[in-house]
Amino acid sequence: MGGAVVDEGPTGIKAPDGGWGWAVLFGCFVITGFSYAFPKAVSVFFKELMREFGIGYSDTAWISSILLAMLYGTGPLCSVCVNRFGCRPVMLAGGLLASLGMVAASFCGSIIQLYLTTGVITGLGLALNFQPSLIMLNRYFNKRRPMANGLAAAGSPVFLCALSPLGQLLQDHYGWRGGFLILGGLLLNCCVCAALMRPLEASRPGSGPGPQRPARRLLDLSVFRDRGFVIYAAAASIMVLGLFVPPVFVVSYAKDLGVPDTQAAFLLTVLGFIDIFARPAAGFITGLKKVRPYSVYLFSFSMFFNGFTDLTGSTASDYGGLVVFCIFFGISYGMVGALQFEVLMAIVGTQKFSSAIGLVLLLEAIAVLIGPPSGGAEVVASSLVLVLGNFFCIKKRPEAAVEEGERHKPPADVRVDSREVEHFLKAEPEKNGEVVHTPETSV
Repeated sequence: MGGAVVDEGPTGIKAPDGGWGWAVLFGCFVITGFSYAFPKAVSVFFKELMREFGIGYSDTAWISSILLAMLYGTGPLCSVCVNRFGCRPVMLAGGLLASLGMVAASFCGSIIQLYLTTGVITGLGLALNFQPSLIMLNRYFNKRRPMANGLAAAGSPVFLCALSPLGQLLQDHYGWRGGFLILGGLLLNCCVCAALMRPLEASRPGSGPGPQRPARRLLDLSVFRDRGFVIYAAAASIMVLGLFVPPVFVVSYAKDLGVPDTQAAFLLTVLGFIDIFARPAAGFITGLKKVRPYSVYLFSFSMFFNGFTDLTGSTASDYGGLVVFCIFFGISYGMVGALQFEVLMAIVGTQKFSSAIGLVLLLEAIAVLIGPPSGGAEVVASSLVLVLGNFFCIKKRPEAAVEEGERHKPPADVRVDSREVEHFLKAEPEKNGEVVHTPETSV
């Protein structure tokens, strides 16, 4: 669990670690940006929706909640679709769905219709883009995968900084209906990113057949037999209870301290700006040769750092203290964002990642639904679950494998008489490679 898995790809193809992979990385950057930033960017239209439909804030907030629920809760469905049809077709269909949902939302006449269009249809479309893009990134990068994950994860804060002001600008000039229509057009760029996800193909020397693709389950539940995956899934499910709380409440907390609205909103800008640089930096550090074998411990440290920052940030009593809190929280938040899927890739490998990520996202969605949101205590607890589980349950496995290999290794000083070998082969041919006709082999 602590080290990176060296993958040859689902069909025995070695990851190119560059070339067309950079185009795949760009596509993943855009998809990650849309997936994480879009639910927050839509919130700028809430006041206009409240005025038009005569509803409260809690009613409009369900739009973002349904979007996030579809993004996380449909993980297994996305895994099944990817394993059945492949990444590119699923992403093309997802891009069309995401765009269709927003275009249809611009003609809605009630908040229930917005739940269905913006929440369900657009949310499902983004989910069908997000998960396959990470799977393709995992197939194209191996040695440079931590850096690639860090750069792709940076799409979230970059798009958040861009989409929120853009949404406000569209609302001011075209109203919420025109803004939704234009955002629906922007989401068609997901189809462009899907076109970049070219499947890896094995070279076929001569006229011989290429390597056979191994049989795949639509949803591989065997990942639950991997102790490393179980520990990771448990830690991630605990982490989400407190990870997203501070960015939601830091502005309101600042206003309660008497900070003006403009300065309070600037806190999120500080957090996002730091986050943009923290994610690629965390990916680069994790990719170092001496650091990568301990990526799971670095991920655990980033969660502990994030939870500790949250706990200490609650003691801030003035604006300067909140700015310092946002700086350190942005660093830790960026580290978590850059490492969460890199560590999962390292645990399960390419073959099972498409199923593993869907199951993890579903478990996180369930945890958010049934568990009470809190703060840093849950994030600190998740870091302890990950590091202690890895240390006590996983660490000794490689050593045991080495000892097992040494035990079965023949002694170097043992000499075998050739006459004894010849007599053995003649006496028991069925145990030494010759074909033996049995009812099973004769059918």
